[in-house]
Amino acid sequence: MAKRGMKLWLMKSEPDVYSINDLRRDGTEHWEGVRNYQARNFMRDMAEGDLALFYHSNAKPPGVAGICRIVREAYPDPTQFDRKSEYYDPKSKKDDPRWSMVDVEFVEKFAEEVSLQTLKDEPALEEMRVTQKGSRLSVQPVEKKHFKKVLKMANAQTNL
Repeated sequence: MAKRGMKLWLMKSEPDVYSINDLRRDGTEHWEGVRNYQARNFMRDMAEGDLALFYHSNAKPPGVAGICRIVREAYPDPTQFDRKSEYYDPKSKKDDPRWSMVDVEFVEKFAEEVSLQTLKDEPALEEMRVTQKGSRLSVQPVEKKHFKKVLKMANAQTNL
């Protein structure tokens, strides 16, 4: 069976909940609490070694803050079974869990975030999902040409 190539992603987190600085401090962390089926399915398609743009949502301004790497592929998110968790889902069953999570590790924090407006103003990124009107998915695929452009705009140390 042929090995699939690395896929690229964008993962959103509210910086007051969990930021790129938190990931830099922690090194590795679970990406939990995703409760949208399409975003969950994208996470289930992630493989070890895939890279993701770490995006600060609900920030002023929102934007790409850095890069993380997938270090553990999708597995059941235990918060779905925890009655005390804000992510508890009473309809999810232990023998057939609805929700998954992945583990990510810190790769790089950009010297300056690339704001959503800056992304939208770049003609080469007009087809990037995050720049589309109504793009609210917390996990989404990114085309290689778009990922590379964001790296260049951020003066990133990381290369593809």
